[in-house]
Amino acid sequence: MLSIGALSRASGIPVETLRTWERRYGYPIPERKPSGHRRYAVGIVPRLRRMAEAIARGHRAGDVVGASDEVLAALLRASGAVVPSPSPPAESPAESSLSRLLQAVAELDGPCLTRLLLAEYARLGPLAFLDTRVAPLVHAVGEGWAAGRLEVRHEHFLSERLSDLLRSLRLPHEERAEGPVVLLASLPGEMHGLGLQMAALTLVVAGCRVLLLGTDVPVGQIVSVAREQAVRAVALSVSRATGGAGMAARIQALRGALPRRVALVVGGEGAPPPAVGITVLPDLPALDRWARQLCAGR
Repeated sequence: MLSIGALSRASGIPVETLRTWERRYGYPIPERKPSGHRRYAVGIVPRLRRMAEAIARGHRAGDVVGASDEVLAALLRASGAVVPSPSPPAESPAESSLSRLLQAVAELDGPCLTRLLLAEYARLGPLAFLDTRVAPLVHAVGEGWAAGRLEVRHEHFLSERLSDLLRSLRLPHEERAEGPVVLLASLPGEMHGLGLQMAALTLVVAGCRVLLLGTDVPVGQIVSVAREQAVRAVALSVSRATGGAGMAARIQALRGALPRRVALVVGGEGAPPPAVGITVLPDLPALDRWARQLCAGR
């Protein structure tokens, strides 16, 4: 279900126009939640888009809004439009889940977002939850911000809410983890911490112990902690925003300063190409496989 604002963004029709159509023509028809808020079925979006196209091609709103699907299709064909199927393919479970999660982010509904995420975590398990729900959600919100559909407040809201949730999910696994210690951090200039939180949960579920230093950590501090704490590996997260030649040079400098016995792995959309002594992992399943091999002593 969508709010009228979300319906407007999805269909490209202004909120005021949707309200006018509902008042004059009885469409779109909302459902009311117990709170009194109006919600619209996501399935009406394709029809609204066809209606908007018919009006843009010169047909009157009075002829379009109340028309049946067949009449609407005939109007579009008469004006030379390519008419899509009136019954689009049903969303996959993953797409449906992502739609609900995005709606909660768009409405800044923290309790709803947490409730949906916990339900998916319980149903999918940690790795599939991170790989098929959390990672796509973070990517979709970033894309929505870049495209102007969402604002910086939505990205910050998601980051804070997810960080709290991922920490709470990690703690029970930390108590049972007995494998090698992996230090998690990001280098100076990298302020995005969600990648680290996702990696930390992946590692502890695989059996590693995690030492999470957080974002924007100087190279010298990472090296000192790696030496003092008998760290087996250092894992870095690099976002798309900070990837590039400068970050690649800092990663090389870190590799040169770390003891040879300490492995260095890098992940994230901004990770550089693999290099000698530096393992680049493309996604969370790859990190999971690497961590399980590390715990097995291979």
